[in-house]
Amino acid sequence: MASLTLKGKVIISGSVEAVTGLHIGGAAAGLDIGGIDNPIIRHPVSREPYIPGSSLRGKMRSLLDRHFGNEANHDIRREEPKVRVHVCDNEDKYSNCAVCQIFGVTPGERERRSWSQLKPARLLVRDVHLAADHEATERLRRAKTDLPFTEVKWEAAIDRITSAAVPRQNERVPAGAIFAPFELVYGIYALNGQGWESDVAWLQYVFKAMELLEDDYLGGYGSRGAGKIAFRNIHVVCKPHGYYEGKKGLETLAENLTVAELQPQAYAERIQKLLQE
Repeated sequence: MASLTLKGKVIISGSVEAVTGLHIGGAAAGLDIGGIDNPIIRHPVSREPYIPGSSLRGKMRSLLDRHFGNEANHDIRREEPKVRVHVCDNEDKYSNCAVCQIFGVTPGERERRSWSQLKPARLLVRDVHLAADHEATERLRRAKTDLPFTEVKWEAAIDRITSAAVPRQNERVPAGAIFAPFELVYGIYALNGQGWESDVAWLQYVFKAMELLEDDYLGGYGSRGAGKIAFRNIHVVCKPHGYYEGKKGLETLAENLTVAELQPQAYAERIQKLLQE
């Protein structure tokens, strides 16, 4: 029988700055006359906007798929509009696929596979809330915006034949908002005592996905200016297996860096050495 052992976890944290207005869609609570056409997602209690971990993780996965040219070969929604993702269809491809290794395979596919190298998804991404007690959040609280913490951006779809304009309203978190702390937790596992070295190697593509996201957009309406973000004050720490038993301390790999300043190869070498000890 297969034996899966945790070797350690790498935790990447910091803050997310909305460089331009940010729209991550949510459901309207009711149908109000004159209400917003496209509202954002908000915390159900505080009513503050936040970034769902699923949105952040999904965009990172999508960008890595495009980076590697992976085929969107699996339907996770068959009715219209269809939603297709990449899932490796054999063990040889899976063992060399950074995306499937980091983000895992869908639950339905996991049940169908009997691959000897199948491991849990390495990457866990938490929700990111507005930074508490941050001056940017205090400015939002005091600002006389259209709605609490957000602006309403008017747009118009132009009929190409008649030139008639059809206005619509999009709710956005204004540029300059700070969400913190974000937290990405990357697990390193040994299957039957082996293979954890490759888990360390895959970590570099988590940093690659962060870089790609900064040059793309998060949420909706990115082609029209929304959704540019920047990761700030990035911390990277490694917690080896012994840390959770009180036998070892954590290893700090990076502090207060930007994505451009990160050194994935150097971190991999330090993690490799730490986990071998």
